[in-house]
Amino acid sequence: MPEDYEITSFRTPVELHIDYERDLNPDKYAAVTATPGPALVLAGAGSGKTRTLIYRVAWLLEQGIPADRILLLTFTNKAAKEMMRRVSELLEGGGQAIWGGTFHSVGNRLLRRHADALGFHPDFSILDSDDAKHLIGVCLTESDLKKGDKHFPKTELLASIFSLGINTCVPIQKVLEKRFPHFSRYEEEIEKLHALYQERKKASNAMDYDDLLDLWLKLLQSRKDLCERYQRQFQFILVDEYQDTNKIQGDVVDLLGARHHNIMAVGDDSQSIYSWRGANFRNILDFPDKHPGSKTFKIEKNYRSTPEILQLANLAIAANINQFPKELAAVRKSGAKPVLVNCEDTFQQAQFVAHRVLELREKGVALGEMAVLYRAHFHAMELQMEFARQGIPTAVTSGVRFFEQAHIKDVVAWLKLVANPQDELAFKRILQQLPGVGPKAADKLWQYFQLPVVSKPLKTGGDEALPPARGKGRGKKNEAGAALGPSPMAQRVAQCASAIPKKAQSGWLEIAATLIDLAGPAMCDAPSAMIKHVLDSGYSDYLKVTFENSEFRMEDIEQMAEFSKKYANLTDFLAELSLQTNVEAQESAQKVDEKDKVRLSTIHQAKGLEYDAVFVIMLCDGLFPSAKSQESPEQEEEERRLFYVAITRARNELYLCYPQFRQSGGWQDGYQMPSRFLSEIKGKNLEKWSPGES
Repeated sequence: MPEDYEITSFRTPVELHIDYERDLNPDKYAAVTATPGPALVLAGAGSGKTRTLIYRVAWLLEQGIPADRILLLTFTNKAAKEMMRRVSELLEGGGQAIWGGTFHSVGNRLLRRHADALGFHPDFSILDSDDAKHLIGVCLTESDLKKGDKHFPKTELLASIFSLGINTCVPIQKVLEKRFPHFSRYEEEIEKLHALYQERKKASNAMDYDDLLDLWLKLLQSRKDLCERYQRQFQFILVDEYQDTNKIQGDVVDLLGARHHNIMAVGDDSQSIYSWRGANFRNILDFPDKHPGSKTFKIEKNYRSTPEILQLANLAIAANINQFPKELAAVRKSGAKPVLVNCEDTFQQAQFVAHRVLELREKGVALGEMAVLYRAHFHAMELQMEFARQGIPTAVTSGVRFFEQAHIKDVVAWLKLVANPQDELAFKRILQQLPGVGPKAADKLWQYFQLPVVSKPLKTGGDEALPPARGKGRGKKNEAGAALGPSPMAQRVAQCASAIPKKAQSGWLEIAATLIDLAGPAMCDAPSAMIKHVLDSGYSDYLKVTFENSEFRMEDIEQMAEFSKKYANLTDFLAELSLQTNVEAQESAQKVDEKDKVRLSTIHQAKGLEYDAVFVIMLCDGLFPSAKSQESPEQEEEERRLFYVAITRARNELYLCYPQFRQSGGWQDGYQMPSRFLSEIKGKNLEKWSPGES
């Protein structure tokens, strides 16, 4: 027998309808036509990851794999539908029976079939986020846990705590220790409340969004027969955006693929940026170790950006130790060098971006093909104001505009009420932060607050209805030394005293005292001092018990306080804020197309998008990377991945901007250090501009 003789198994020749080798580059072709077995496909930014997945599904179908034996898991329904549509087009209508969808939709499908195995009926309801928060509130009321304790977390924050525990597979105790240490003293009560919430859901035959993953995994773990059934059925499992999977999703994939081991995980470790919402970076990093014999395919040809931008991207990510090294290679021809923009301060940074946007528009770049990216929402505050002044239409992907965020509007309501005591909306917004004060109670209190103010101390209630003196400007005397009566604001709040609900009385005293302070002569025309006083007088506590990301919201408010210093008085500041709302209203009335608006976005929400021109702003140490990220090497590496994502959004032009000086309420006052990430990309690949120089 010849030495090179090899026994091969017989199979009927497959007649392929698609010319895979013609349609795909060599990297993609290797991944698409990979033999069965575990595979990790590292698809770099702009490399055409979706095309790889679509052709892999088509390849499996053409090899004779029944459609219902393929499971395709994605992160959005839109992505799943688009992939299924394109597979159907490739195969002229084939592949309709594929199990494709988001993790949550597939979990829902399986749980409908086997709900009884977990004590539910197949017609269970799915609670949306508002329904879930409402049910938690009901449990809180019925349990009487910490009733009246204003420091106990509110329902929205409790929902976040419960969700984070589920998605990271850690007990509530650990969630509190790591993310919410100020609530650790309530650990026992929060755990009891979570148990009650779970009981109420089951009694109501309802599941929340997280249950669709959690109970899916528990179903597979608790029912061996069902687990084996679906392990046999799903011969091939494909997972999109694998770097964004959390612990539960990773465990579900591993468990379902344990029989055939045909798991293809497609993603990019360099774009793993969602640990804050539960994504587990170790899923993609440890894939080769968890799946012995797995093959790794790297797709490094980039069809999006110029070589100059990709050279910068490769440098930007190089310092990360925990990664699969990749080298993005450009398919496109050479273009303009990226620009490092050294600005004097945040206002000059905003002016530069606005000016350059208008220049690019004149050169033929559509506004909708430009984006300004930032690490945190407050970084774009001056920019939004400058764009409004210049009449540049914007679309804010990172949520609502800075001055339209709930916590910003809460604080501004105090200033509006002091400036105009007839502002009913501002008064009611403040009052409805109190426990036990809803729309009806707020309306009743408004009737008292707007009663005519007398020129002498009130006979009914009098000084006894006022909060204890604590601020400057109380208990003042006239030039003759005689004590003055209560101020108009003091009289207004005194008129409300008798109508305050019992549950809200202690909170009302705090509000009343703060209003009197704000309206006093020492503060009433200094918006910065007023904002800081609101924050220090109880609103910071309200943030902590209400919102998961309270520290970022406090930073927003502190930044607004510093920003307000440039205005001579309260009237001018409030007038400037109204400009933002009016510009938004005008754009809505004119129905400005999204394509005619510059995109303003946090980098997290820009992932997966691309633009002709990208501006990355506020590249200062402590801002980007954030100060918090410097607590550990892992956090700093994630920030570097975020920087990489920002750079790789740009097709043709990239501007990296940092201010030398920034006003701030924190330790970052004064001159700024450029981001450490900028020092890692220095070289001939960057132009340097200084807008302050002629």
